[in-house]
Amino acid sequence: MSIQQLTYLFVFSFLIMVSCRREDYYEGNDVKITFSEDTLRFDTVFTTLGSATRYIKVYNPLNQPILVDVELKQKQNTFFRINADGIVGPIIKNLEINGKDSIYIFVEVTINPDQPTSISPFVLEDEIEVRSGGKTFTAVLEAWGQNANYITPSNGKGKSFIYQCELGEEIWDDPKPYVIYGILYIDSCKVVLPPGTRVYIHGGVVRDSSSIYNDGLLVFLKNGKLESKGTTDRPVIFQGDRLEKEYEDVKSQWVGLLFWQESTGNILTHTIIKNSIIGLRVDSMARLSMYGCQISNTSGPAVIGRHATIYSENSLFYNNSSYGLQLTYGGNYSFNYCTIGNYEGNSEAVSIDDVHCGDVLCSISGRRYYPLTARFSNCIFAGNDKDEIGIRRAGEGKVSFDYTFTNCAVRIDELLDAENHPDFLDYCNNCIQLKSSDKLFLKHLEDDYRLDTMSVVLGKAKPLPLISMDISGKIRKSVPDIGCYEF
Repeated sequence: MSIQQLTYLFVFSFLIMVSCRREDYYEGNDVKITFSEDTLRFDTVFTTLGSATRYIKVYNPLNQPILVDVELKQKQNTFFRINADGIVGPIIKNLEINGKDSIYIFVEVTINPDQPTSISPFVLEDEIEVRSGGKTFTAVLEAWGQNANYITPSNGKGKSFIYQCELGEEIWDDPKPYVIYGILYIDSCKVVLPPGTRVYIHGGVVRDSSSIYNDGLLVFLKNGKLESKGTTDRPVIFQGDRLEKEYEDVKSQWVGLLFWQESTGNILTHTIIKNSIIGLRVDSMARLSMYGCQISNTSGPAVIGRHATIYSENSLFYNNSSYGLQLTYGGNYSFNYCTIGNYEGNSEAVSIDDVHCGDVLCSISGRRYYPLTARFSNCIFAGNDKDEIGIRRAGEGKVSFDYTFTNCAVRIDELLDAENHPDFLDYCNNCIQLKSSDKLFLKHLEDDYRLDTMSVVLGKAKPLPLISMDISGKIRKSVPDIGCYEF
């Protein structure tokens, strides 16, 4: 065939190809692409190297055909791979979806559960992004990257679900960690955590059509209870599910623990809670006891008590960006041999009040009051602010407001001003007023809250016969030290 003939053939083929291209693609910016499901979940827990494939459908609701681009949000280092209409991703351009029709996107995940969590976290996430008409539509991909016990909702990220056992007892005694995904309500069940249990909670921000909220929350309802039975050498741990070194001190990874109205019989022994928004909240006539616990690195308060009953001994609260203890709307509280190191933020180490505000301005007509009884013995309330004690009595003459601090080390200054609480020391028996120059902790900047050899609290505690050891299991002396650690 001559060059001239080849040229004619090429031109003819090109004209046919051009004449076959569609000219009626819809190009408006009001396309509303939908997916067969918002979240594509691979709920298999791999115990060895393995792969799984799922698919999702993308629908074009218009009568006209459209062109779409499909890609994985994480184009590098993802565990997922996509294939749409036979074209392999992670980026696929100009796919046609006919009017009132759909295409399949096949998704494969390959997981090696024996890889370290620094390479393969517990929860693997990515998104499929489909673009058309200047808009981007997303579907979430979820898979489990480690061999663990996953407790998850049936409908994906950010959803709530209920864990029940007909008023019985569930013991989480598997040596593998437990991973909570979503918002877990525990009802009609007592959950028991033996020594060494690890509970990792997957959090993060969730956006839906009506709101934005934080994920990763454990809620104990009226008939839900928690008994955490850690020991000094095998504590129970609650923390976020990212165990890589760079996440070690990242706050707000999950929400926290919530003991809801009238939840009773909750006992935490040698339990560590960290890297959350709040440590725990005990609400409206709920009851909680804590022994040798640590709550640290929260973006909010370590403990919120609201019209609740809380007992704590030999516990440590530190690196909390808000209050260490926020005891509000009254309640009954007792803290013995506790250390609150409040060296972050502008809030006090402990705040007590008797009021609930029914509106934003906390107007008098919207206030409600509840009696307060608070006892603090042999506790340290330390921090960078002038005052690490906050007292707000709003219900003067309406409800009782009964508090005492006994043999405590307190950082106070303006609290004693005439317009505040000049009589505070009448309620602080044998207390030590801390000065910025006082020796106190060994290395609190390195989160070491053991007592310094020259600490001003050595031998200044009042012996409590029923508490014979400190947070680390060391025997208390006949004349003990203030705080959770005995020197």
